[in-house]
Amino acid sequence: MPASKFVKLNTGAEMPTLGLGTWRSKPGEVEHAVEFALKNGYRNIDTATAYGNEAEVGQGIKKSGVPRENIFLTTKLNNPDMGRSKEALEYSLKQLDTPYLDLWLMHWPAPMTSNGGPDKSIDWLDTWHEMEKLYKAHPDKLKAIGVSNFSVEYLNRLLANCDVVPAVNQIELHPSCPQQQVVDLCISKGIAVTGYSPLGSDGAPLLKNPVVVKIAEKYGVKPGTILISMHANRPNVNVLPKSVTNERILANATIIDIEPADIAELNEIVKTAPFRACHPNWTGWGNLGFTECV
Repeated sequence: MPASKFVKLNTGAEMPTLGLGTWRSKPGEVEHAVEFALKNGYRNIDTATAYGNEAEVGQGIKKSGVPRENIFLTTKLNNPDMGRSKEALEYSLKQLDTPYLDLWLMHWPAPMTSNGGPDKSIDWLDTWHEMEKLYKAHPDKLKAIGVSNFSVEYLNRLLANCDVVPAVNQIELHPSCPQQQVVDLCISKGIAVTGYSPLGSDGAPLLKNPVVVKIAEKYGVKPGTILISMHANRPNVNVLPKSVTNERILANATIIDIEPADIAELNEIVKTAPFRACHPNWTGWGNLGFTECV
């Protein structure tokens, strides 16, 4: 299919296919990155309480001069804040200096204590029910709710016990970690998929992959354009490249149509070069039902 500019959520809202990710962006850099991206056509900004940069993101939005209603803004409920969702929502709204969120995600299905260990006293499903209540009670503050880093196992449990089907599942997504079973389940249930780390995360290792380089040469573009565009060429999938440099932010905004045969070849990369940049084991809850990369 041709590259899309928007993904239609199950709420009826349109979420821009291309967004700016802010994970691991250093303090002092995020504000400029957000301001520059918005001034140069981006309309989708992603952050999280856990990133510690919501205030800078909010400042960048203000400085850009782009009206708030023209921006799709996402942040995430932090793992230690499960059990206090209402307070966490108000905190994010204050930090971002915004009256509402376009999308609020459960960052991981992994309740944690304030010192970083697993909190076995909280069931993440109860937290989802709290998010549902806030969504229903405050449509002026929450336009949509969703999840992040949910495997098939966790999605199935959620779907069997929810009143509100998540609008989005944000997951690591690139040729070395396609998570096709997760993507297929989401699409079948009307859940949009947002892919983070499209270049393979730190060091952008996939930029040097010979298959990616070959396909980029065919289209006369940079490898990063291929890795970002492949998601825009899939139904109900959008993508969050991350950068804090002006040149890279502009380069990442180039989206092209890619022939199905080339998409298929990119999808074969996992057979020879599988890896996951953000492994769920860090949470202390194990792998959260994920199979390795596939």
